[in-house]
Amino acid sequence: MRVGAFILAAQFPGQGQGEALYRAVRSAEIAETAGLDDVWLAEHHFVPYGVCPSAVTLAALLLGRTRRIGIGTAVSVLPTQHPVALGEQAALLHLTSGGRFTLGVGRGGPWVDLEVFGSGLAAYEHGFPEALDLLLRWLREPRVGARGERYAFREVAVVPSPAESLVPLDDPASGPPGPGVVVACTSPASVRLAAERGLPMLLGMHCGDEEKADMIALWRSAAIEAGRDGDEVAAAGHVSAGVVQIADDRTAAVESLTKAMPGWLRQGLGAHVTVDGRYRSMRDPLAYTEQLCGLHPVGPPRLCADRLAATAERTGITKYALLVEGSGDLAATEENVRRLGTEVLPQLG
Repeated sequence: MRVGAFILAAQFPGQGQGEALYRAVRSAEIAETAGLDDVWLAEHHFVPYGVCPSAVTLAALLLGRTRRIGIGTAVSVLPTQHPVALGEQAALLHLTSGGRFTLGVGRGGPWVDLEVFGSGLAAYEHGFPEALDLLLRWLREPRVGARGERYAFREVAVVPSPAESLVPLDDPASGPPGPGVVVACTSPASVRLAAERGLPMLLGMHCGDEEKADMIALWRSAAIEAGRDGDEVAAAGHVSAGVVQIADDRTAAVESLTKAMPGWLRQGLGAHVTVDGRYRSMRDPLAYTEQLCGLHPVGPPRLCADRLAATAERTGITKYALLVEGSGDLAATEENVRRLGTEVLPQLG
């Protein structure tokens, strides 16, 4: 089982953006010392829900500051950036970190980001498969050209090649041929898209175990229908996003989140602006916080370990990206990460 911290660089009411980013960096550094396996970084634009606009840039900083822990994006939003540029950055981080980087990608939403970056609504509505396929070719082939609807260019060399390694080629520890790629999935269409390409899914923290199990079952059937190898299907490392808050008793853990998260959610989610003026309903912040407390490891260490083990048993998922900054407080977040590593992980074996 791999347990990681999910970090949004969330800006809570009354906090500055620099404060949110400092907490994000500190959380990642402590995650390594506490023994966590991974750190997952989100990216957002123009909203206080998360003030990191480039997950790969923050990943580069954290890979330089750490030595062991895996660093992944959850996720890099593909419709707002060129897949070749993102592929080059992923290859660079993969090679220079010794294989510690994982690239998570997603479709994002119909936000004003599409207007600002010039990609347009079409990139969100139907351009994701083309962009994803171009990205995958860049990470797997020595030379790439494109003749698609959105991307068209002559064949060029892939430099640096993510299939190479920084250690001698005859070294058995040379590592994987390229960075791992996961796809954020929130609909049957995105599940099938990931399955057909043999890519593991990142499943959102709003989903319970039953819904995640159903999505994994759909992924497996779609992958087999697409001709994916049975061993590949069985070994897929899907990632479950969630929330974690550790306290000596469940009441204190829930109270820590219900006091802080609704204000952040109201401010952060309410700041999203759609590119075409379409109406987007917002979850009730308090009800959503209470839902998350019911779905995820929130409470004393034994309860948190049991909750993660139960999710693994019900879904088959053994990789977790757990939001650690739900209290909104630097000291409390640091303590939460430490307790996750030192008091929960040992109980998972």
